[in-house]
Amino acid sequence: MPIATPEVYNEMLDRAKAGQFAYPAINVTSTQTLHAALRGFSEAESDGIVQISTGGAEFLGGQYQKDMVSGSRALAEFAHVVAEKYPVNVALHTDHCPKGKLDGYVRPLLAISAERVARGENPLFQSHMWDGSAETLKDNLDIASELLEKAAAARIILEVEITPTGGEEDGVSHEINDKLYTTVDDALRTAEALGLGERGRYLLAASFGNVHGVYKPGNVVLRPELLRDLQDGVGEAHGKQNPFDFVFHGGSGSTREEIGTALGNGVVKMNLDTDTQYAFTRPVADHMFRNYDGVLKVDGEVGDKKTYDPRSWGKLAEAGMAERVTQACGDLRSTGTRLK
Repeated sequence: MPIATPEVYNEMLDRAKAGQFAYPAINVTSTQTLHAALRGFSEAESDGIVQISTGGAEFLGGQYQKDMVSGSRALAEFAHVVAEKYPVNVALHTDHCPKGKLDGYVRPLLAISAERVARGENPLFQSHMWDGSAETLKDNLDIASELLEKAAAARIILEVEITPTGGEEDGVSHEINDKLYTTVDDALRTAEALGLGERGRYLLAASFGNVHGVYKPGNVVLRPELLRDLQDGVGEAHGKQNPFDFVFHGGSGSTREEIGTALGNGVVKMNLDTDTQYAFTRPVADHMFRNYDGVLKVDGEVGDKKTYDPRSWGKLAEAGMAERVTQACGDLRSTGTRLK
């Protein structure tokens, strides 16, 4: 199946919300990690989301110029070709983009998609994220309003992060403290500024104690029940049941109970990066340790080409990451839900 059209992506999100499941959103940094994500979704018979952060886009742009737009655009074009061979629908998304990188990342990509739509084509990406969590809520929502208008015109869904997520993600960092919990007032101000779908669809990354990166269970206090307060508070004020489509950031390391509560309260997308990075790298480390004398030319020997050929360890890396993506589909209840 091809990359999801805007209509298919909207249907995916609607079905997830109605069925109380969510799509894993897998960060990729190469064509190989893209294939791993597509393979994992396919083996789980789940549609899904593939996303590229600013750091991932810079890496994809090559170390000579590190151009985020060319890197993300190239991988998206590649994905449009290879995704046709996988029996699932996949949406392409750009992850965290702070204010200082909008002009070098999201705004140019929105313009590219606007040009495509003007020619009668589908947008290059299906959604983009604006991370204004480092700004005041007023400035955050002012920029979100501008981006939402551009995204809607290009048939793209916008993701907004209105309050901080702890930890560090591509240079944006927040302390782990009581500020990591979105309030009903924050959500009401968001609905007032962006509407509830009539100005364009958006996904809301609300904070309920989420932390990016690596942490041990017990070090982070997640309160996914808070999302119900946000749904009910805004829903009552606007006469609309479950008005928000939530995103779960910092999902690596979460318990099944925490995930289940979040799904019941309107989470339709959960980001996964740290766990899949490890799942990709772990088999490579194992291969290198097991084949030390082959991957290195030790003491003037010639090594073993079969073991240092990138394909030999690359296949293992892809399989390891694909397995973790399949596990994520099970955790998020999206296994077996693909659109036919």
